[in-house]
Amino acid sequence: MNNFWKYTLATVVGSIITFIVIFGIIFGIFSVIIAGLGKSEVVVNDNSILTMNLATDIPDKASDNPFESIDFMTFESTKVLGLNDILKTLEKAKNDERIKGIYLDLTYVPAGVASIEEIRNKLIDFKSSGKFIICYSSAYSQKAYYIASVADKIYMNPQGGIEWKGLNSQVMFFKGALEKLGVEAQIFRHGQFKSAVEPFMNDHMSEASKLQSITLLQSIWDDMCQKISKQRNISMDDLNMYADSLMVYNAETALKYGFIDGIMYYDEVLKELKTKSGSEDKPAEFMININKYCDAKIKTEKNKSTNKIAVIFAEGDIVDGSKADNNIAGDWMAGIIREAREDEDIKAVVIRVNSPGGSGLASEIIWREVKLTAEVKPVVISMGNLAASGGYYISCPANYIFAQPNTITGSIGVFGMIPNIEKLMNEKLGITVDGVGTNSNSDFGSIMRPFTPAEGEFIQRQVEDFYDVFLTRVSDGRKLTKAEVDSIGQGRVWSGLNAIEIGLVDEIGGLDNAVKKAKELAKIEDYRIVEYPEKVDFMEKLMSDMSGQASESFLKETLGENYKFYKLLQDVNRLRGVQARMDFAIEIY
Repeated sequence: MNNFWKYTLATVVGSIITFIVIFGIIFGIFSVIIAGLGKSEVVVNDNSILTMNLATDIPDKASDNPFESIDFMTFESTKVLGLNDILKTLEKAKNDERIKGIYLDLTYVPAGVASIEEIRNKLIDFKSSGKFIICYSSAYSQKAYYIASVADKIYMNPQGGIEWKGLNSQVMFFKGALEKLGVEAQIFRHGQFKSAVEPFMNDHMSEASKLQSITLLQSIWDDMCQKISKQRNISMDDLNMYADSLMVYNAETALKYGFIDGIMYYDEVLKELKTKSGSEDKPAEFMININKYCDAKIKTEKNKSTNKIAVIFAEGDIVDGSKADNNIAGDWMAGIIREAREDEDIKAVVIRVNSPGGSGLASEIIWREVKLTAEVKPVVISMGNLAASGGYYISCPANYIFAQPNTITGSIGVFGMIPNIEKLMNEKLGITVDGVGTNSNSDFGSIMRPFTPAEGEFIQRQVEDFYDVFLTRVSDGRKLTKAEVDSIGQGRVWSGLNAIEIGLVDEIGGLDNAVKKAKELAKIEDYRIVEYPEKVDFMEKLMSDMSGQASESFLKETLGENYKFYKLLQDVNRLRGVQARMDFAIEIY
């Protein structure tokens, strides 16, 4: 009887929890629908200040997935801005007489360093209009401070902190865990620097991996310090000394060594903002968030040009197939590029690449469409945080390539990996497998046994063949010899600055620079931009995403920082065939 009540109570409680979760999701969906239907014109008062808080990850282009905007902890709908939205909004604010300046509220900035670079450059451009930027925080991370350094005035809470210690990169290794589980990672690769597979075969970084990592980090760090030095008038030597000794860590030391301009409470900063904007005697709201201002209208002449420049966003892992949310599906992306090529009104194409690579086959399918397009109209690549391995593969046939100084690119190398779980099944779980086949290699590729030497040679030959194709693609696209490409290849990653020196990139610049170059190469004066992928009908997207994307968004909210480990397992599980991708878990802190 006791068990009966125990199980009954458990069932009731489980049902209630399930009902609450389902109700919350449905409520969130209707919140999104109502928010979309109930949009009204955004009112911008005179003497307004645009506020920016970059505390969420910034995709190059905001997702059409309606669940991306739902906070599954509170079931509130929040607008997610892509980098393209932020850049366009800052340009609009620069020319809007109602906007007097920008208030930066920066603490933790999770966006990639190249995205941060692009926003920082746009803020510098904003200041060229004569408008001001003021930044305030209770704690500055290094990336947050890098953006803050462009402000006219930087303030900090009296009890605030600042991070200034230099950059580091850490990789998690799984070899020991796999051995304990009885799983063997059978690895095939070309390139001494192709460290994407090292976490599964080593318990530490190889010397080659350390060399490429420190070269990359030093390039990015030196560039950051140089630009901060210019803005804050602090010497490079001093910046490095402060980092080495951890001398700058709180408000007092930050002020003493010139990192900030004052120590204030928020109400004091607010008072200064009111004074600078001329709003101290006006009760009307004078601060407007960038998420809201993004939808504000400003009087401009309507662009009626028939000439178009297509901006195609290629962001995420490169995967096989015709559909992949938040990734670059080979057939799907090839179709978008083909559509742009066949549209006679599109005079040039800009492809924004932000990808660590992935499937070698999908990369080849996309490469072909980029090459065909570059033969009939200008194609310009704008590299984001990552354009490595397969991300570089699809970039190399373009007419011109831009990268940010801190873009991670290169990684010209390939690998294959198939696990052998025989020991796990036999020794750990007591499970055995047997079977029959019609031919000698009928069970080739089985994860239930190790490869034979002949099978290993066969797979390695595939890897070598594809690496040779990769060298050929880069050689043809960049007008380098295959020997030259091989010398800078071998899976090695480079910063955007280093990539210019070795011929993989043409110029340092962002998305705006790429569009201007496309206009120049197309020899057109007037144009309008069309972005791809095109926005999908809201209700259609909502219904198609209701199951999978809702659970994915919920996982992101629930796991937080730990979501990256779940994503890593997903990436490993998705490996099929020869891979052209960079490290699974390279992160810069």
